Amino acid sequence: MFRPLLLSALLFLGACGASIPDQNTASRAFSAAPDMPQMRVFSHPQATPASRSNTEIARDFLDLTFRMESGRHLKAMTRFEGPISVTVKGDPSSTLVPDLERLLLRLRNEAHLNINRTYEPDASITVMAVRRSDIQKAIPSAACFVAPNVSSIAEYRLTRRTKITDWGSLDTRRKITIFVPNDTSPQETRDCLHEELAQALGPLNDLYRLPDSIFNDDNIHTVLTGFDMLVLRTTYAPELSSGMTRTQVASRLPGILARLNPAGEKAPGPNLPYTPDEWKREMIAALGVGTPMAQRLPAAERALHIAQLYGLNDVRMGFTWFSIGRLAQRTDLDMAMKAYMNADQYFAANAGTELHRAHVASQVAALALRQDNPMLALQYIEANLPTANRAENAALLSALMLLRSEALKQAGMATDARSARVDSLAWARYGFGSERETRQRLRAMTGFSPL
Repeated sequence: MFRPLLLSALLFLGACGASIPDQNTASRAFSAAPDMPQMRVFSHPQATPASRSNTEIARDFLDLTFRMESGRHLKAMTRFEGPISVTVKGDPSSTLVPDLERLLLRLRNEAHLNINRTYEPDASITVMAVRRSDIQKAIPSAACFVAPNVSSIAEYRLTRRTKITDWGSLDTRRKITIFVPNDTSPQETRDCLHEELAQALGPLNDLYRLPDSIFNDDNIHTVLTGFDMLVLRTTYAPELSSGMTRTQVASRLPGILARLNPAGEKAPGPNLPYTPDEWKREMIAALGVGTPMAQRLPAAERALHIAQLYGLNDVRMGFTWFSIGRLAQRTDLDMAMKAYMNADQYFAANAGTELHRAHVASQVAALALRQDNPMLALQYIEANLPTANRAENAALLSALMLLRSEALKQAGMATDARSARVDSLAWARYGFGSERETRQRLRAMTGFSPL
């Protein structure tokens, strides 16, 4: 599996923005000008516990564990049996190891995994830090990726599409390597660590219907959530083991989830429909970096029609409207604002979508500032700053802070505006890395110069 390169100007994620994945493969340097503020980093995880019923979570777990993104069914679940060791090789950036150590601590505390870093050359999981260009020679659309039974990109290229790197051929997991770039922003590297390590440990699938998970190709969540930690803890429950079939796992899940997640012992919500393949294809066309710009909005509109036809009245409908808003914003601001309002309506009606609404808020605030309405912008910004912080999304947080600076400036509060701009740049150093990238990305995300 791999983490796809996304249309970052669309989703505003420092990690990546959606493109076409190779769905049978399991899937981010830093510099700054001397006058830039010191980089800020996140310190205290604030993951929100899973909120759905255990009945719904059991269905999610089975679909995540026994399918791949291509739709291929897996005959048996696999996991590591025994203690899990993680080593770092290659040329890691300065923030990779601290972010990895923080992630491993979370996995021990929240998912209760027996996982530790080692300096021994042979480990269960190897994090290989290489140049982004090397990764894309192997998988052109990937920001990073994970593969079993290989130690280098050269080895992966030789064995790709063979039984050696076929996840479905594994009887258990013994040796897995994660390839992450060492010449992108700190946040992009961290986001890759979260997604690829999660897939090295557990599910290989992504589900668009999940509102509160990193196992979702919309890439709204970029660090492991409370739901994700529950999924990993369930994967390594003593009642389960490598080689078990879907039926065997399904029979044990109710008891496991009742023990691990007693708050989930409640009546389930509506049984959400599976995501139609045609909706996925149109969304890939709308967001894929290889699609000509003139074809993106029509593809998103076709995806909307499909979502309405199949009754996807959940996070998927909201994401479709949000995508239409971003694509329409280039040519039709009224259409974009309508799309954002529709997106927010669907997100608000579904639990676990606070981060989705924060992304919408950043766009509504930017449009409000273009219309000289700083108070409306501040209303949306202030309500969503805590959400971006809890989600540890420095790219989104810095964009919201820059918009706040512009709103305060328009409202005549110049001193507060300058302070907000400095705060924005401190987070941008983690979210985007270099001064040049910060300028380009923040200007694209907000319409305003960050410096």
